Amino acid sequence: MALTQARTEELSAKVEAGERLTRRDGEDLYESDDLAWLGGLAHSVRTAKNGDRTLFNVNRHLNLTNVCTASCAYCSFQRKPGQKDAYTMRVEEAVERALAMKDEGLTELHIVNGLHPTLPWRYYPRVLRELKAALPDVALKAFTATEIHFFEDLSGLSADAILDELIDAGLESLTGGGAEIFDWEVRKQIVDHKTHWEDWSRIHRLAHAKGLRTPATMLYGHIEEHRHRVDHVMRLRELQDETGGFVVFIPLRFHNDNNRLSHIPMAQPAEVLKTFAVSRLMLDVVEH
Repeated sequence: MALTQARTEELSAKVEAGERLTRRDGEDLYESDDLAWLGGLAHSVRTAKNGDRTLFNVNRHLNLTNVCTASCAYCSFQRKPGQKDAYTMRVEEAVERALAMKDEGLTELHIVNGLHPTLPWRYYPRVLRELKAALPDVALKAFTATEIHFFEDLSGLSADAILDELIDAGLESLTGGGAEIFDWEVRKQIVDHKTHWEDWSRIHRLAHAKGLRTPATMLYGHIEEHRHRVDHVMRLRELQDETGGFVVFIPLRFHNDNNRLSHIPMAQPAEVLKTFAVSRLMLDVVEH
């Protein structure tokens, strides 16, 4: 549905004046198919905020295990214990793999894993400690809020104590995963673990209070509607107003290979661009 000329001009004026956009504004922006207009607005906001600066790094993924108790509908990664292709790295193997990436100009390791039901909690800080000893100049961005929540059950410790131990072992940031879509009506259909908005936000709030700056993500292009995307970034915006701890927001396009949502076509390029533009316009307090 195309926006009226009057509404388009109203939204343009709000953005140009630096006014904070509302939930309704976000939903209306998604109704526009004028990518040149949306992109132009988003670019003007980005330029005003960051000029010609950008954020980048040489990031490589290290997934310690794909064994997972959860069976999320969108996931192509997880395997059950004993299933073909299930794996868990030894600490020494994880270090060896990380060292093999060093010559690629590595600046950051991104470590996320399945929710392994029997792997001891102490394995995780040990891996971080050994990685930091082997690669002292490489930043360790590790574990989703979902994993931290899982570690609470696994260890009997609080998230506060878990984060302290991981930071002592070399953790420099959480990852932004586990967010998916926060709205419960969507989330309960796609997520098969118990970490929802309340615990995701609790854990990132704790991390921010300890001086960690973290990313935030949104998985889009599956069963959610535009209003759910707007709700998602509104929640993140409110949390950012409180903590200031999010350094980047990353919209993640749902990939439909080998999962229970494979029947859903992937978001097309125009929808990808629209999602990035609207997210930039709504998240006025996240730098990148």
